[in-house]
Amino acid sequence: MVSKNTDEHDAEGPVAVAVVDDDALVRSGLRLLLEGPTSGIRIVGEASDGDEATDLVAECDPRIVLMDIRMARMDGIEATRRLLAGDDPPRVIMLTTFDADDMVLRALVAGAHGFLLKDTAPGRMIEMIHAVASGEYTLSPSVLRSVITAATSEMTDPRRVEARRALEGLNRREHEIALGVAEGLSNAQIAGRMYLSVPTVKAALTRILANLGLSSRVQLAILVHDAG
Repeated sequence: MVSKNTDEHDAEGPVAVAVVDDDALVRSGLRLLLEGPTSGIRIVGEASDGDEATDLVAECDPRIVLMDIRMARMDGIEATRRLLAGDDPPRVIMLTTFDADDMVLRALVAGAHGFLLKDTAPGRMIEMIHAVASGEYTLSPSVLRSVITAATSEMTDPRRVEARRALEGLNRREHEIALGVAEGLSNAQIAGRMYLSVPTVKAALTRILANLGLSSRVQLAILVHDAG
């Protein structure tokens, strides 16, 4: 089942979000939680499984797709691969009820831009959607912890030494930003903690990733935890 709003998508207006989940109650709940006069989010369409996601995106042109990670017929991981293989794809945030799910790593490999637990507080969920819409990669802190745990379970001492050596090139400000990323904080939260502007944090993070040869916040978080 695919449904959509008929209003024309305004790139300068609220963030256009499509929801793909096989539970109608979850879809309705997300609409109620996310749409509001001050949320800056508009739900432009819904689909009940991953197989319908491609058609939904073609019809609704969302900037963000909230994608359930576990669905019948086609799961969210395969649906994400298909969406991101298209021209001018949306950014995909995976929805999961499990904060220790081996599918999280598979979804990262598929190209997911973020993860949200379905019981995330509405305000935090709205904040994370806007962060991903602006180009960030973001995960719920508990999801980030499970990813780091899985990725570092086979860590050896040489790996720790290598990680520490890599981080030695960061200055004090960059070090603190890297630690904030490892804690699962958004750019806005890091900026607030360090009394910096969000653009300053974003520029510094871009520089950190480039200097370390990394491509995502998740890789940086893992490197920080590797270093201990």
